[in-house]
Amino acid sequence: MVYTVTMNPSLDYIVSVDGFLAGSVNRTCAEHIFAGGKGINVSMVLKNLGYESIALGFLAGFTGEKIAELLKQDGIRQDFIMLPEGFSRINVKIRSDEESEINGKGPVPDGASAEKLYRKLDQLKAGDFLVLAGSIPAGMQPSAYTDIMHRLKGRGLHIVVDASGSLLRDVLPCHPFLVKPNHEELGELFGARISTRREAAGYAQELRKQGADNVLVSMAGMGAVLAAEDGCIYESEAPKGHLRNSVGAGDSMVAGFIAGFLESGDYRTAFRLGLCTGSASAFSEHLAAREDVLSLFRAQFSDSAI
Repeated sequence: MVYTVTMNPSLDYIVSVDGFLAGSVNRTCAEHIFAGGKGINVSMVLKNLGYESIALGFLAGFTGEKIAELLKQDGIRQDFIMLPEGFSRINVKIRSDEESEINGKGPVPDGASAEKLYRKLDQLKAGDFLVLAGSIPAGMQPSAYTDIMHRLKGRGLHIVVDASGSLLRDVLPCHPFLVKPNHEELGELFGARISTRREAAGYAQELRKQGADNVLVSMAGMGAVLAAEDGCIYESEAPKGHLRNSVGAGDSMVAGFIAGFLESGDYRTAFRLGLCTGSASAFSEHLAAREDVLSLFRAQFSDSAI
């Protein structure tokens, strides 16, 4: 089973505005409301690809109830902890000539709620996947991901971490199965500017030396790179398409990689499916649909099958 953890989920209010002007009254030409958060996105894309998961994390207030309702409508299995105070955040995403975001702060989990989450994670079994994605909410220890990995050490889990900065750096000695920085986040770890897949591959190898089993680097229009546990470097340019939505593309890549690995046990296939899944989300209004992913996969990698 795949479990995803989203510590700070959101209601994503996505609006399209023609010629957005700051400081003025703007009227929308399209509006959408989705359940959001990196782990939730992974669960939703896995569902689209035909794989079940269980979404974990914290919800609060009327917005938390709405997030749970939307996930239920989409058939996503969930086992969230409802916090006694506050409300889950609302993130506003404005699509216009440029994309802008206003992200809410979210509730503060108390110690008892955090312990409830840890006890749920104690039930995972060997071979399960655990996805730790996104930021840590205020009030929780910044070492939460590392603490979870120490707690679950030796359990035979495949732990995936999609985070940046110190959250990513600190988990490396715990030997996560997969980490997925984008090229900018990877560069920040080394004080470098990464502009080619070859450069990304070199720094990805450094993260492997520091403990990660696999390092998947998303590079937007430049494609992606995987420094894999089998010692190989896999890289590819991005599939061709029209960018419509950058939100959730990286999370979709994680979901595609997991689905590809579950399907084949092969790192090359997992990498390729991850790349095409991330691109399919970028070319869609929301998150990747299975038929769009497979269409990109067949066009991009005619020498491979899934």
